[in-house]
Amino acid sequence: MHLLSADCLGSLFLLLPTFFGQVSGLETVMGLYDQTLEIPCNKGAVKAEDALITKWKYDKGDGLSGDLLVRKKTESVSISTTDEYKGRINMAANSSLLLSALKLSDQRTFTCMVVVGLDIDEYPVNVVVYKAPEGLEISDKAQELAIGKLTKLATCIAKDANPAANITWLKNNKPLVDGGKGVSIRASVQVDPVSGLSSTSSTLEYSATKEDTDAQFSCSAQHNVGKELASSALTFTITYSTENIVLEVIAPEPLVEGDNVTLKCMADGNPAPTSFNFHVKGDVIPVKNMDTYTLTHVSRDDTGEYQCSLIDNPAMMASKDVTVNYLDIELSPTGSVVKAAGEALELSFQIDSSGQSKVSWTKDNVKLDKEPEFTELKYSDSGRYESDVKMGALSKKVFFDLVVEGAPVIKQLSKQRSEDGQHKVLICEAEGSPKPSVSWSINGTSLEESPFLNGKVTHKITVVPTINLTVSCTVSNEFGVDTWTIDVSSLFEEVRVDKRDESEDADQTKLVVGVVVGLFIATMLIGLAYGICQKKSKQGSWKTGEKENGSSDEERKLEEKVEENSQKAEV
Repeated sequence: MHLLSADCLGSLFLLLPTFFGQVSGLETVMGLYDQTLEIPCNKGAVKAEDALITKWKYDKGDGLSGDLLVRKKTESVSISTTDEYKGRINMAANSSLLLSALKLSDQRTFTCMVVVGLDIDEYPVNVVVYKAPEGLEISDKAQELAIGKLTKLATCIAKDANPAANITWLKNNKPLVDGGKGVSIRASVQVDPVSGLSSTSSTLEYSATKEDTDAQFSCSAQHNVGKELASSALTFTITYSTENIVLEVIAPEPLVEGDNVTLKCMADGNPAPTSFNFHVKGDVIPVKNMDTYTLTHVSRDDTGEYQCSLIDNPAMMASKDVTVNYLDIELSPTGSVVKAAGEALELSFQIDSSGQSKVSWTKDNVKLDKEPEFTELKYSDSGRYESDVKMGALSKKVFFDLVVEGAPVIKQLSKQRSEDGQHKVLICEAEGSPKPSVSWSINGTSLEESPFLNGKVTHKITVVPTINLTVSCTVSNEFGVDTWTIDVSSLFEEVRVDKRDESEDADQTKLVVGVVVGLFIATMLIGLAYGICQKKSKQGSWKTGEKENGSSDEERKLEEKVEENSQKAEV
């Protein structure tokens, strides 16, 4: 048997078609556009040092193949191609084909042919080239969207990808689906005739609503390689005609006479109306390029209904009621009121208000149960009377100062001993207005005067009378004078009298006891005498004279005894 030399095997290898060898299963590898791709030879199952010859070729199509390079065991790599792969290929130490600057035209089958011994094997590998889109572009963006009208919103483009990218439209980060309510999406793919790269275009048509005024629209691109791409957010002006109009009243609370009131008309159209008609007390006042109208220094006569409408559509109108609050109080008399005691004072109190009011009265800051009435004035009626009227947050106060005047009158003049019994205190109580002055007919010490309150004053002096006196108290003011007198006994005479009264009281006590005892004894004796007389009257006449004489003696003795007892009782 003759062995073939390596040169012969190489020549044979170059001449024999691929079907002389064992064809392995087809393998696919993926490469990135414009990058270097390593295409394995039988996944490294055949060691390079075991191969006599390793050769790479590619499928040209139409059943034709093209040689790329070859490496013999004892020789270096020899590049045989002269076409588009020249300068782009090389063989790695492990027999893999290194293909640089990967293009879409490289998507074909590359075959590794290996001669080991007498065996010739082929390992075809299918190459797929991927390219992520270069970015997203937004074109044909709409200026505004009309409510209820399907409008082209924008076109989103994902350029130069392989395979073509998929594009998704989103509203507020939520995907929009073609055929959904008010949504139409049309997508198309264009292939560059030179590079073969695909550009995907997606156009969104959208029917807007009012709620889309602040909505954010965007598009994203998904591809087999690389991360998902997202465009910047898009917002649109949503145009729609006015459907609602509102009139707002801007005024202080509560609104009172003299305040300013601003009427503000607001409509929901977009673009919103800027000119309005204001209907004020039967007059139509057009205001252009403004949405407000101001009423200055309003009065109660300005209370009523106010309206505003669109200039280009007067039928669209809004209204609002305006109430100007007022609270008027009339009190007569007011200020300082001076009246004489005993007179009547008639008050006139009137309230004119825009609502229900609440009234309260005070006298000298003390609350009264009702409105004061004066049919007969007393000094105690003097004071400041104030009425506080409230209506919601509004309140007003009126007052008058009442002074009741009259000549002074002493109401009481009295005396009493001091607590130590060494003095006498004279007390003079009077009333009148203005405050009466008080004078005494004698001098005293420890003068004391009470505060002048409700027309009353009390004056006290302390005296030590050595003789019996008649003391007078005199009160006076500009309207008159009043004088009272009181008898005041000597303090020393009263001491003597008190001692004598104590002795007389003891004697009188003894006398009363004696009289009572004497009367008791006399009553007994009289009863005894009466009984004896009755007995003797019943005896005979022959003894009458004797008995009468004897009876006379006994009666005389009895009378003497009674008289004696009576004298003792008197003593």
